[in-house]
Amino acid sequence: MLTKIDAKSVFSPKAINMSKAEKEMSFLEHLEVLRWHLVRSAIAILLFAVLAFVFKNIIFDSILLGPKNADFWTYRMFCKLSYFLNFGDALCIGKDLQFELINTDMSGQFTTHVSTSIIAGIVFAFPYILFEFWTFIKPALTNKESNYAKGTVFWGSLLFGMGTLFGYFLIAPLSVQFLGNYQVSDLVSNRINLSSYISTVTLVTLSCAFVFELPLLVFFLSKLGLLTPQFMRKFRKHAVVVVLIVSAIITPPDVTSQILVSLPLLVLYEISIFISASVNKKTIRK
Repeated sequence: MLTKIDAKSVFSPKAINMSKAEKEMSFLEHLEVLRWHLVRSAIAILLFAVLAFVFKNIIFDSILLGPKNADFWTYRMFCKLSYFLNFGDALCIGKDLQFELINTDMSGQFTTHVSTSIIAGIVFAFPYILFEFWTFIKPALTNKESNYAKGTVFWGSLLFGMGTLFGYFLIAPLSVQFLGNYQVSDLVSNRINLSSYISTVTLVTLSCAFVFELPLLVFFLSKLGLLTPQFMRKFRKHAVVVVLIVSAIITPPDVTSQILVSLPLLVLYEISIFISASVNKKTIRK
């Protein structure tokens, strides 16, 4: 027998809520979805790491060991700036690079090759990792929240790339130049271990890359109501102290490098205040 279907009962709010509840995922199902996002991210990192491992000449000779060469782009630009300002060769810092890279462990070069390839894989796969993270949290957002967060992958990747370039072309060469040539006595020559050199360049570069994500972090905290422009303006002086501390941590212990890092961080902080104020105004209007 055919039974009548009551349209009102089918499309009633109670029935709709039940269908939504049936579609809701359990905690274990969420973990399963997260696992596949992590798996795809790991595969992307692995693929880029393999490419970096294969093209080691580009990764090491052209990129990582570039700041060790006197004709590195940053040194040439500093030298041109020095002559432009009539300082002579005062800023031609590349000519002073005199240290030698050595390897003291039997497996040192191989382990450095592998670890560096993994780091390169993370850097090159970062936009895709950010995309996977976004696709995981997007279903949990409302339509309005999803619209607010549009462009997260683009802006996050752009800021990460800008921070990477800033760290590699400005802070890393200054770190190499200062630490590589620093001597407590003329009787002690610098013969620097390969792993120490690589870790210095990568740490400085990645630190700048992640610090440049500050505006994006401020945007989301402001959307959640956890941060206001009034709060950021009130504690601006404290932020300057924090910026100087962060700059001192990620740079060699010289005033020039610390200032060069502090200035863009302070600019990013001011931009973040503007972003927070813009978000706050839109929230008040609505």
